[in-house]
Amino acid sequence: MEVPPPLPSPPPEPSRLRLILLPLVAIAVVGILVGCWIAFASNTQVFEDARGVRIPSGSSFEAAADSLDSAGILGSRGRFGLFATLTGWRRQVKPGHYLMESGMSNWAMLDKIRKGLQDPIRITIPPGTRPEVVGAVLARDLGINADGFVQAVNDSALAAELETDTAHLFGRMRANTYDIFWTTDAATAVKRVHGWYERFWTDERLAKAEALGLTPDEVMTMASIVEWEAHQADERPRVAGVYLNRLLGRTNNGSMRLQADPTVQYALMQMDGGPMRRLFTRDYNTPHPYNTYLINGLPPGPINNPSDSSIDAVLNAEEHNYLYFVANGTGGHTFTETLGQHMTAAREWSAYISEQTRIGAQRRDSLRRDSLRRAQDPVAQ
Repeated sequence: MEVPPPLPSPPPEPSRLRLILLPLVAIAVVGILVGCWIAFASNTQVFEDARGVRIPSGSSFEAAADSLDSAGILGSRGRFGLFATLTGWRRQVKPGHYLMESGMSNWAMLDKIRKGLQDPIRITIPPGTRPEVVGAVLARDLGINADGFVQAVNDSALAAELETDTAHLFGRMRANTYDIFWTTDAATAVKRVHGWYERFWTDERLAKAEALGLTPDEVMTMASIVEWEAHQADERPRVAGVYLNRLLGRTNNGSMRLQADPTVQYALMQMDGGPMRRLFTRDYNTPHPYNTYLINGLPPGPINNPSDSSIDAVLNAEEHNYLYFVANGTGGHTFTETLGQHMTAAREWSAYISEQTRIGAQRRDSLRRDSLRRAQDPVAQ
């Protein structure tokens, strides 16, 4: 009689610890995956170019999230807020301007904001202008108080720190394009731009100024006059040559006053706060320290912030015998060597202005008559 084979042993019962651990491990793995998804998965809308957001000083996390949402950056605000809560980064918001790329994660965006890793804003300072205009540019692009900038360029302590004075500081606000952080204050912005002014003065330019017998500040003052006088860039070296001939005594009778109309314009603008306007004969006798019809030599400082081309026009001025020039009606000037020649050119300019005034008056009268005729004859309309 055969003996039946023994029955297989039953599988061992899983230990109670194993039964407890397996679900916990599964939950932990799922939690890690969810956490990684919340932290590192994209949480932006889809867009091509980077989008900027400006977070003011003192902003709460909710205010920062509002800004990101309003800029069309956040994909899920809820997921962004949950991540901030889980990491404890809600109270670490730093002010500034931040660029966010499409596809950025919650971690990337919030880490950038909490560390204050700002992206600079590109601003352009225009040439040949006044502190109020540059202040308005900085207020628009950087949020700097416009009056604060005007006060900064008139701050004697700041000017002394930059080794200049308030008569010359604004003239050093070099017209150019700059990358500046949004949270920059007015004084820091002035220092930043002044640093680029110093870079402009290479050894070659300093040597040219010395060869003219002028300091860099004197070159800047002369350049500011050229800036307002010559609207055509190719004429600036010639205009600069005229003023240098007068200033340096390259005449038959030695040096003469600059007699530069822009300095009269500046004097009037300083006195009445108004815009630039046409000059009248009485204006040339306006008593003012910048009026070069009444003072000898250069005015106390620049009348604007000249462009690089005007500065280089002074440093590379044309050598000629011209002492006078007058507008020619085409945006340029007629240059002459003698006072007689100048008076002839001035009469031609005056006749041109009178003719243009007459034509303008005739045109206005014609338009007025046409308007009255249409009003009286409705059928003709």
